[in-house]
Amino acid sequence: RYSAETGGAFDVTIAPLVELWGITGDDPRVPAQSEIDALLPLVGSGHVHLEGTAAALDEGCAIDLGGIAKGYASDKTAELFAESGIFGGFVSLGGNVYVHGVTAEGQPWNVAIQDPRNTEAYACTLRLSDAFVVTSGGYQRNFTAPDGTVYQHIIDPTTGYPVDNGLLSVSIVTRRDSGGTGTMADAYSTALYVMGWEAAQDFWRQNGGFDMVLITKDGQVLYTPGLADKLTETEGSGYAYASIEP
Repeated sequence: RYSAETGGAFDVTIAPLVELWGITGDDPRVPAQSEIDALLPLVGSGHVHLEGTAAALDEGCAIDLGGIAKGYASDKTAELFAESGIFGGFVSLGGNVYVHGVTAEGQPWNVAIQDPRNTEAYACTLRLSDAFVVTSGGYQRNFTAPDGTVYQHIIDPTTGYPVDNGLLSVSIVTRRDSGGTGTMADAYSTALYVMGWEAAQDFWRQNGGFDMVLITKDGQVLYTPGLADKLTETEGSGYAYASIEP
């Protein structure tokens, strides 16, 4: 579903290319174009065949759930919170956050969006309740090739290369009361990061149902209007903050 919605920008069958580059492993390398070309035909949601509770893959294919599994886990956590009757709580799964209800002071939770240029700081904070926030970016897992080129771990399913566009990070916000899920937020954050900042904005305009924060390489923090009264800028961050036009 999410592969279809995003035109293949999100695709769990990316696994052969992820393994080829090895960026999240101990021995990353830049593969030859011929190696990439040999694996690209194995990538595509059409290689996954679902029937009832059974799933099958075409020969040579493999799946990587790294772009969606934590989102699904946060959905399960949200269900547990809802069933428990507690008035507030949160779960953080490394770039995937779910906030339930309110704090002990009866206030919305503050969810910080990490600054990709300084991972010890925050680019902004969001005041939220009953919401999922998932951030994708290449600033934490990457490697530098012998020629000095930095390659980050999120790979474009259409090219077979690590993403290199105008984005540093994408944060997606979905809300349970409007049908949003952590799974959706996780898949969308990866897909929109692959798309790039212009296409990501077009995707939001065409589809809606979520909010987002885009941090660009040229120093902008762009956010959807639904976050205008929930976002707090970080003073002295060096970013220019602006709301995305509908």
